[in-house]
Amino acid sequence: MDFQQAEASAKEWIEAWNRRDPDAVASHYSDDVEFQSPLLAHLLEEPSGTVFGKQNLREYFGKVLAAFPEELNLELVGVYVGVKSRLVHFQAKGRRVIEVMELDDEGKVRRALTFGQP
Repeated sequence: MDFQQAEASAKEWIEAWNRRDPDAVASHYSDDVEFQSPLLAHLLEEPSGTVFGKQNLREYFGKVLAAFPEELNLELVGVYVGVKSRLVHFQAKGRRVIEVMELDDEGKVRRALTFGQP
């Protein structure tokens, strides 16, 4: 994946969040995704902060949207490209967040690690 593809995908991902469309957000992830986030640990009361599988991830995204009923207004700060990976840096509610996304051969997110400010 080159930089232009990574940036376009990140913009689509941000727009899907801002439209409050969990299905569109989940479409960026593989069926066997592993997703880890401190927000997930908090919202789902799951100490590992990890969810497995696209359907479980989609349900988590729905819970995120329910927990934040007002507009999200995510703003893309930057996109960085690695080998079969990308890092998406964005801002939400005045907090900066980074999601490191490891990609499968089809360019879908196979594993994601999210880091945020408290």
